Amino acid sequence: MGSSNVPQMAVDAQLAIALYRFGHYGNAISTTMVTLWAGVGYGTIQLVTNCIMTAVCRVGFHQAALYWPNGEEKEEAKQWVEENSCPAWRDGWAMVDGTLVPLYSRLGFYGNAWYDRKSNYSLNVQVCSSSTIVDI
Repeated sequence: MGSSNVPQMAVDAQLAIALYRFGHYGNAISTTMVTLWAGVGYGTIQLVTNCIMTAVCRVGFHQAALYWPNGEEKEEAKQWVEENSCPAWRDGWAMVDGTLVPLYSRLGFYGNAWYDRKSNYSLNVQVCSSSTIVDI
């Protein structure tokens, strides 16, 4: 970020702050709460989050972190789908996306079953989509 004589905070510390923010909601995500948790200045929280998001959105990061299968790997995956599920889905793709819906309190029936990894009671809503594609 610009040319400054101030040394940059360690990347692992920046990432920890950003991930802490991304992993919380409500009052826990407020800059004040994150500042208290991280022990850094109030303005640092927004700067660190911006730095992390800038890095994640860069083309170089995508090229280094994302892997696209080659033709042989695609064919192998298509063959597996054809053999292990519906043959008509061989040339298709599937997508699953989910989100947690917080509940006000613990449910009466099987209450602990609704306790999630973020220490809340919630429902997990997932959207599944499949479609036919020609190729990627």
